[in-house]
Amino acid sequence: MKLIVGLGNPGRKYAGTRHNVGFDVIAELVLRAGAAGSRTKFEAEVWEAFLAGDRVLLACPQTYMNLSGRSIQQMLAFHKLPLSDLLIVCDDLNLPTGKVRLRKSGTAGGQKGLQNTIDQLGTTEFARLRIGIDRPRPPMDATDYVLQKFSSSDRELIESAILRAAGGVELFIRDDVDKAMNAINADPRRAADDDEPDDE
Repeated sequence: MKLIVGLGNPGRKYAGTRHNVGFDVIAELVLRAGAAGSRTKFEAEVWEAFLAGDRVLLACPQTYMNLSGRSIQQMLAFHKLPLSDLLIVCDDLNLPTGKVRLRKSGTAGGQKGLQNTIDQLGTTEFARLRIGIDRPRPPMDATDYVLQKFSSSDRELIESAILRAAGGVELFIRDDVDKAMNAINADPRRAADDDEPDDE
């Protein structure tokens, strides 16, 4: 069984904000799986489903972003899942808006939900699928920026990224992280990863 976790903040006022693209990807996966109603467990909203031929848990922690790892650790421990079965989906300030990148491991890159997960699990060795939201223009603070909704032009990029990310998650479930990385990181419509500085 795979555990797919989208990071974000609970509550209607955060819906559609830059920080909640992880939740948006989970919503797309729930639709694709035709999953039944969610349950609240492990401080998360959880759907049990079959997706890409396998049993999966789709989860949105309800702890708020900065404590996401607490919920993730509970789910891994209860289901006795290895880290190789975990994939976290989140926003990333270090990538251009709409760019999608999958990595097997790495630092948090300033993403506080990832950092809390690293702190709770005691390792950086888990897969993460990051969706670029770009950085704010000065003098806007990053904290305010991530809690804003997307502009109409950025929303088009993000909606496309959400679909690509959901497809990448299905590859992760059906095949493995390496095949998923090869497919999703080689999007010809975006600059090649090798041409960019990598924060990880």
